[in-house]
Amino acid sequence: MELRLYNTLTREKDLFEPPKDGVIRLYTCGPTVYDHAHIGNLRSYIVADTVRRVLKFNGHKVKWVMNITDVDDKTIKRTVDEFGPQATPENLREYTERYIRSFKEDLKKINIPTDEPDITLIRVSDKIEEIKAFIKELMKLGYAYKTEDGVYFSIKKYQEKFGDYGSLVGEHFLEGKKTGARVKVDEYEKENLSDFALWKGRDPSDGNIFWPDKELGDGRPGWHIECSVINREAFGGWTTDIHTGGVDLIFPHHTNEIAQSQPLYKPFVKYWLHNEHLLVGDKKMAKREKNVFKIEDLEAELFKSKGKYKDRENIVSAGLAFRYLALQTNYGTKMNFTKAALLSAKRNLYYLAGAYKKYKNPPWKFSEQIFEGFINNLNDDLNTAGALAHLWESIPYPSDRVDVMLEIFGIKDDLLKLMAKLKPLEEKNIPPEVDKLKVEREKYRVNKQFVQSDRLRKEINDLGYELEDTPNGPKVWKKK
Repeated sequence: MELRLYNTLTREKDLFEPPKDGVIRLYTCGPTVYDHAHIGNLRSYIVADTVRRVLKFNGHKVKWVMNITDVDDKTIKRTVDEFGPQATPENLREYTERYIRSFKEDLKKINIPTDEPDITLIRVSDKIEEIKAFIKELMKLGYAYKTEDGVYFSIKKYQEKFGDYGSLVGEHFLEGKKTGARVKVDEYEKENLSDFALWKGRDPSDGNIFWPDKELGDGRPGWHIECSVINREAFGGWTTDIHTGGVDLIFPHHTNEIAQSQPLYKPFVKYWLHNEHLLVGDKKMAKREKNVFKIEDLEAELFKSKGKYKDRENIVSAGLAFRYLALQTNYGTKMNFTKAALLSAKRNLYYLAGAYKKYKNPPWKFSEQIFEGFINNLNDDLNTAGALAHLWESIPYPSDRVDVMLEIFGIKDDLLKLMAKLKPLEEKNIPPEVDKLKVEREKYRVNKQFVQSDRLRKEINDLGYELEDTPNGPKVWKKK
């Protein structure tokens, strides 16, 4: 089957062509572990995991690598704040370890199995020597130079050889900009086109968090070089087939990854896949905006027992509900997060599990056209929203195909657990006239005659009974 992905580098939906050895090398920029991850971060990993699952369905072997940034400006500042001006690399590792554990727990909650052999998480602090060696190679080739406060990458030198710096941003990115200035901080704006730090010289504000080196000087790595080195180390110098991350990483991070990698091997990456932001209102979810939600926030606040459905729908986990919610919006589209949307996703999963259980052994056969539509949507630049519609269409026709669909979406195991927990509502002492109204109302509802069905629901309510459309059909019970 043909898979097409929107490639940020070409600005086209490119046909995915696997490497000759048949192993797909998938890389994702992982978390900076100075704090807990929020659900805006987690959306990016759900996207990458969906890529992995679709590739595996299409018959490919996949090696998925994600870095853990435990050495950068933010992690060091937080460590010094906690341990004081004498903080050491050991203190840095101790500080970040708590957030690495938290991150792995979050991945588990959204059904990303980090214990699978084709998924690898690599800490930057475990690759310091490899980072030093990479920088020295760039210096030897003339692409990096040493200053009084570190080692910097020369954009001018790169342009003389390759001429494509900023191609990930746009072909006219360099117009009107001068090169030659230097920037030491990890993150900066597009207007600030500067040589960037590969190795940051020892700074008093970093405490004693540094690594000694005679050639580079005492210091620590810059942010951008870390991903380039982990790519090369994890994949043995092979081109990375698919590199994923949020759109906010296009510049400077991914732009600089390309520049510092291609002097040593080219192409660095074939397909660049970027997911859009998660919004709260009209603002990007971000710690600096103070509008973030963590999985534990969803568990604590959004999944408190509420209303008459509380005993049943609250069996759906917050992580599963967020994964389902993320799949409802295609990765290249901004996704607006609301509590109402999450609660709706929770309810949909409850009904999905119930419907799947209800139709477990039907007399009719599964339609292959439904499955083809599901796969065609996913192979068309991961159209998860379109594929989800086919999943719902397939529920009355359970088969191994439906199991595959649920597995690709990463919700199969949890859905089976939900099915085991579902208990049908019991109707007791329902008067014949109420039962008759229920049956008539269901006919209208199925035929999408909602005015008539709502009228009959009101009649049932006026008689002192409540009606609920459950996965096992409509149920009524006497009001309390």
